[in-house]
Amino acid sequence: MKYSSRQLAETLVDIISAWDGVECIVLNEAALGDTLDPYFALIFDVYYRGGIPNAEARKDFYGKAAAAFETSPSQAKDRFLVKGLPVRVEYKIIENVEAQVDIAANPESSMWTIHRTGTYTFYRLTTGEILWNRSNWIDGMREKLLALPNSFWLRLRSALESRMEHYVSDLGAAVAQEDNFHYLIASASFIKHACMVLFSINRCFEPSHRLYLSRIADLSKLPTEFSGRLESFLWNETKMPPERKFALAQLIAKSIMAL
Repeated sequence: MKYSSRQLAETLVDIISAWDGVECIVLNEAALGDTLDPYFALIFDVYYRGGIPNAEARKDFYGKAAAAFETSPSQAKDRFLVKGLPVRVEYKIIENVEAQVDIAANPESSMWTIHRTGTYTFYRLTTGEILWNRSNWIDGMREKLLALPNSFWLRLRSALESRMEHYVSDLGAAVAQEDNFHYLIASASFIKHACMVLFSINRCFEPSHRLYLSRIADLSKLPTEFSGRLESFLWNETKMPPERKFALAQLIAKSIMAL
């Protein structure tokens, strides 16, 4: 991280850590890139108990240097610029985080919400750089997540495979109906869920979507010829007829489910 980015991060941590109820502040890996990278952003996960200042008060705390300040309708995320650097602050209620971790750790629990949303929340919780903490709360959460039972991964895989198959079927229907819009949506949804299944097979939490391609290549368990098939699926859009792309999706799905 560049010196100017680190300085800004430290300044914001000093501001946020002074609020009552804030337990931990974690920096997302998006801050590690060059500031000229269009993906660069200072993204903070702020874990808190009770309450935090409202949006108007937070804007005042950040000061006049925070330009183009906006907050989400739920007031759970703030966005602003400081000297041209994009900043995102996400506020996470500790009780909600603990409930999600408990669901994952309990083999008898309902995992519906995790099936739907994926494990990116857990990825951020376990991989972010801890900039400030009031106690060892986050260490306890990380220990729980790194020791999830085998049943969690098996159930997650089963649910994600079902959704992957659903999108293969959607892709076939779009090809049959010559529905270009649905074809595009189904293609994207299929390849996303194919990757999610592979992360679950390899007992890995899912990174951000922009890192899927690079992280998939590093997984130890992959189907034979998966890399070549993935490249064909992604990059041969103008050369590959829709019928062939559907057949390739079927082949990719079958090879993943055979692992």
